[in-house]
Amino acid sequence: MSSLHGPMLYLRHAELLREQVPSFGVYPFNLPVVRVLERLVFRKQVTFLVGENGTGKSTLLEGIAAAWGFNPEGGTLNFSFGTRASHSGLYEYLRIAKGVRRPKDGFFLRAESYYNVATYIDELDEEPGNGPLIKDSYGGNSLHEQSHGESFFSTFVHRFGGQGIYILDEPEAALSPLRQMSLLVRMHELAEQNSQFIIVTHSPILMSYPGADIFQLEGENITPVALEDTDHYTVTRAFMTDREKMLRELLGDAYSPPGS
Repeated sequence: MSSLHGPMLYLRHAELLREQVPSFGVYPFNLPVVRVLERLVFRKQVTFLVGENGTGKSTLLEGIAAAWGFNPEGGTLNFSFGTRASHSGLYEYLRIAKGVRRPKDGFFLRAESYYNVATYIDELDEEPGNGPLIKDSYGGNSLHEQSHGESFFSTFVHRFGGQGIYILDEPEAALSPLRQMSLLVRMHELAEQNSQFIIVTHSPILMSYPGADIFQLEGENITPVALEDTDHYTVTRAFMTDREKMLRELLGDAYSPPGS
């Protein structure tokens, strides 16, 4: 899992070339996280980027993935499809520092465009003369013939092969809490096989991965935090610890306790 000199890292940092940015008043450079970004250093095999909606964490993750060479819509390095040019040009202004060793595998998973990845795989498999079916490396069935959660999990289990860099944007979006726990197990298996993960998530379950770095994006701050100090954990814990009180505060007069 780690070398004598520390964890196996394929991506060591991402640096914004601030002197080349045309204007910090236009998208995506006006996003809070991008506006203050200088260098984001990766120290652990598993790194989480967390924060409220709109902070720019998914845009930053997309930029890092595209700077590495992934298709902005997701998939492997070999995926070159494009359904809609909705990605930003942030990647053009990012310099990434790679580790000494090159990964043997890699995948960029985006919850919002995973349907497009599944469609692209089916289209390639329908073309004659392309050799082995791509879907065989995803469990053997078309990802469209599975539920959204099943297709996500098939990718984690069958396609991710170890010694890879895996960049995941909200992988919990289609997963039940039980499946999220199963993903933790799979992440650990792959980390033991010298893999690196960079993940945007809202899931306290995933953030619980032991020894991971959690960077909280809040306003113009990118701060390393403990799980217990994230808004996701504290809000979820407060809600589940005293659900009745929280519901009364949220719903006011509309709230009707069970059995009333």
